[in-house]
Amino acid sequence: MGVHIGIEHRTSYRFDRSIHIHPHVVRLRAAPHCRTPILAYSLRVTPSEHFVHWQQDPFGNFMARLVFPEPAKVLDITVDLIADLTVINPFDFFVEESAKAFPFAYEPQLKKISSRICNPMALSGPNSRSGSLGFMPPTPAPPSPTSSSN
Repeated sequence: MGVHIGIEHRTSYRFDRSIHIHPHVVRLRAAPHCRTPILAYSLRVTPSEHFVHWQQDPFGNFMARLVFPEPAKVLDITVDLIADLTVINPFDFFVEESAKAFPFAYEPQLKKISSRICNPMALSGPNSRSGSLGFMPPTPAPPSPTSSSN
């Protein structure tokens, strides 16, 4: 068992009159793949008349979408959590035998699968989708300045 810590994050807005509060997305929750154990988590929202829709983004992170049906003069969002700060070895993983010495060669099947990632120039070919996997096609070099004589 490690050290237990408590964290509180509070965001507060006060308005001089009742206003319509647009939906908010709150990204203040540990991801399910987080290695630090979260012992307790709470989300408190004022005004009390609201809807919470829990969603996950493409990376598996939790998001709370808050919808407020009625006007309000106050918006308070408070997140409390207790985390167990256990010692985690960052080198606790296995390395394939074929990858223990650098540079290494990929096995044929893995090379075929990863060729688009390992060779970004392949993305700019005539049959490729430009910009896929976050790579941009190479840009041409700017034209060199020419001198003209009159």
